[in-house]
Amino acid sequence: MGPSPARLLPGRLRRPGLRRPGLRRLGLRGQVVALAASVAVLVGVVLVLVLQLVLDLSTSSTVDRVLTDRSAAVIASVQATSPAEAGLVVPEALLDPGVVVYDEDGTRVAGSVPPSLKKVFAELSEETATRQVDLGDHYSVLATPFDTDAGQAVLVVSEPRAPYESEEGVAFVVSATAAVVLVLLAAGVAAWASGRALAPVADMARTAEKWSEHELHRRFDLGAPTNEIRALGHTLDALLERVAQAILAEQRLTAELAHELRTPLTSLQVTAELAAARDDLDEQLREDLDDILLAARTMGATITVLLDVARAQASGLDAVVPARQVLEEAVRRYVLTAATTLDLPDGLVLDVPHELAVRALAPVLANADRHGSQVVVTATVEPGRVHLDVADDGTGVDADVAADLFTPGRSGSGGAGLGLPLARRVARSAGGDVLLRPGPDGTGERGGSPTGAVFRVTLPGRASVREP
Repeated sequence: MGPSPARLLPGRLRRPGLRRPGLRRLGLRGQVVALAASVAVLVGVVLVLVLQLVLDLSTSSTVDRVLTDRSAAVIASVQATSPAEAGLVVPEALLDPGVVVYDEDGTRVAGSVPPSLKKVFAELSEETATRQVDLGDHYSVLATPFDTDAGQAVLVVSEPRAPYESEEGVAFVVSATAAVVLVLLAAGVAAWASGRALAPVADMARTAEKWSEHELHRRFDLGAPTNEIRALGHTLDALLERVAQAILAEQRLTAELAHELRTPLTSLQVTAELAAARDDLDEQLREDLDDILLAARTMGATITVLLDVARAQASGLDAVVPARQVLEEAVRRYVLTAATTLDLPDGLVLDVPHELAVRALAPVLANADRHGSQVVVTATVEPGRVHLDVADDGTGVDADVAADLFTPGRSGSGGAGLGLPLARRVARSAGGDVLLRPGPDGTGERGGSPTGAVFRVTLPGRASVREP
C-alpha cells in the first residue's frame, strides 16, 4: 500500500523529492583489477612494439642478405662467361625478374626492368659504388658495379618486400591477440586473487555495519592470524574488547550517577516548589526560584532518559512498535504550536522499546517546533533501518552553529543545550543515530518539504509485511 499521511495539526502534506544516486567510485578490488589491467595493457603494448621492431629489423636484414647473395651469384657467373673478345655475356638462367646488367655506358645488356622501377633502375645503371635503395614497403633495389675481362658493368637487382611485410602483419595480429589475452588473463587473475584476499575484509565490513552500543559482543572472528588481514582482524578484535569494556564501564557509571542524583534532585525540586508556594516572596526571589525549578525539571527529565537507556541496555530485550504510534505520542507530548504532518508508509515498525524511541524523537521534534511553524516527518526504509526526517520551515542552521549542535551544553537558541545530544545518545544506544542533513544552511534537497533544517533520526526497523 502507498503512504497514508496523518495530520495531527493543520498543515499541508508535502512529499519529498526524488534524489539521484551518485556514481560510486571503484572499491579496493576494482582498483586492484584496474591497476593489473593497466599494467598488462602497458606490457602488451611494449611487447607488441618491441616484436614489430625486431621483425622489421629482421625483414630488412633478410632482404639485404637476399639481394647480396643474388648479386654475388650473378656477378660470379657473368665474370666466368664474359671473355674479352666476346664482350659481356649473361646466361639466361640468371635473369630472374628484376635482374638487369648494364655496361659501363649505362646501356642495358640483359634482363628486363619492372615497369614501376624504370626510373630507379635508370638512376642506378651508372653507379660506380655499391648502393641500395629501399622503396618503402614495396621494393629494395641493390646496384653493384663489377669488373669483367670484357670491361666494367653494373648489376641492378630488385627484391619485393611484400611477402616479408605480410609475415610482419601476421606476426602483429598474433602478438596483438596475445596481448589482449594477456590483459584479460591479468584482469581475471587479479579479480579472483583480490576477491579471495579481500573476502575477509568484506565480512569485516558487514559485521561492523551491524554493530551498535547494545551489540558489544560482536567480533570479526577471522581465525588464527595466518596472513596480514587475519592478523588485522585479530588485532581489531582485541581492540574492540577493550572498547567494549570501556563502553560498559561508562554505561554503568552513567546509570549509577543518574540513580544517585535522582534522590537529591527530587529533594531539591520539592524544596524549591515549597518555597515558591510562599506568599511573602519578592518578585526577584520568585524569578530565581522559577529558574531553579526549570533547571531541576530539565535535569530530572535528563536523568529519567538516562535511566531508561540503562534499563533497556541491561534488559537486552528487543521490542517492536509501530512507527506512527511512537511519532503520534512524541508529537502530542513535545510539539506545542507547529502544524505537524506525518508522511509515513503503512506498516512501518521500529525494533526499539517504545519509550526509548519516543525519547530519541522528542528533542528533535521539540527543536523543530521551537524554530518553525510547520513540521513534516517523512520516512525512508533501508534493510534493517528506518530513517525519519524531521523538517521544519524555520531559518535553517548556521554553519558556525552546526558543528556544535550535538555538543552538550552548546545551544544556539539560549536553551540548556542538552536535547539534541541526548537524542543522539538515546538513538545510538538503540543502534541508530541522529544527525543534521547536509545542504545549504543545513537544509538539504527535499523537494516539497519545508525549507528550514532537517534532522534525520535513524533507528532499527523495517517495513512489515501485512497479511492479505
